Amino acid sequence: MSYERTVILPVDADAAFALVTEPERLRRWQTVACRVDLTVGGGFRFTMGPGHQASGTFTEIEPGRRLVFTWGWEGSDAVPPGDSTVFITLEPLAQGTAVTLRHEGLNAEQSAGHAEGWNHFLDRLARFAETGQAVADEWNATPEPENAIQAAEAALTALQLALYHLTAEDATRPTPCEDFNVSELIDHLAGNLAGIGSALGAQLADAPELAPEPRIANLAQAALEALNARGLAGEIDLGFAVLPAPVVAGILNLELLVHGWDLAQATGQDYAVDPGLADYVLGIAQGTVGAAQRESGSFGPQTVVAESAGSLDRLVAFTGRVPSGA
Repeated sequence: MSYERTVILPVDADAAFALVTEPERLRRWQTVACRVDLTVGGGFRFTMGPGHQASGTFTEIEPGRRLVFTWGWEGSDAVPPGDSTVFITLEPLAQGTAVTLRHEGLNAEQSAGHAEGWNHFLDRLARFAETGQAVADEWNATPEPENAIQAAEAALTALQLALYHLTAEDATRPTPCEDFNVSELIDHLAGNLAGIGSALGAQLADAPELAPEPRIANLAQAALEALNARGLAGEIDLGFAVLPAPVVAGILNLELLVHGWDLAQATGQDYAVDPGLADYVLGIAQGTVGAAQRESGSFGPQTVVAESAGSLDRLVAFTGRVPSGA
């Protein structure tokens, strides 16, 4: 069995090829995070949604014309990495480019399941190519995270949208973190992600010359991939302290979700976070942030909010911030 569908994109073939191969563009319509080595024999790893990782190897690459790669799901016995093949062909048209995706090597049940996913993502691809507007993917909401790694991947989706919509004029705007403006907060976040990623054994390097979204996304992807590979057992040496792995995962959640809120507040953006995810991260914060962390200045005193306050407001209030309307 195979799946096949064609969408017409109002862009030329080179731009269409970039949309299906470049991480910064893939994150706009398909992936939460991605690593791509676009060479024949090179590999990729896509976080298609929190807790769902696909990976494979590129077998054919013809820029602007054709892309072939193996496909499978990490941890899956049904469709493991390398067990099926995806073919993407691009055909120039007067009105743009016809992009055809064919997925082979699936049985009937697998084909039906993948059809639902590919239809969802190809619809998002067509919409992004037409409008140029990146919008949140409802599939990433994650109201009931299975663990702190999945929660961090969901937090990353919210943060990345806030980063994507930043402008050069935003750099000097103050943030709810009193010590940082927007540019300084991004540097702070990059430094923390690089430090955590290095402690996890990730091969990464900060690239301050990049725009905020790809800079932070690349660091977060590497750190989360390393944490996924390592798991939540045992302890991790962060240099300044040796902490249980779940605590380090919790720190990642706070860095991603709360600093995303900081950036959104600083720049007047909406910040859509599922209440279940915010409640989950609040539980992490309550087990991580104590008197010592507040006395050190890492977190301010907890802000009092109404009992009717939403989950995200209660989370940021616990970390010492003042929610809108508090």
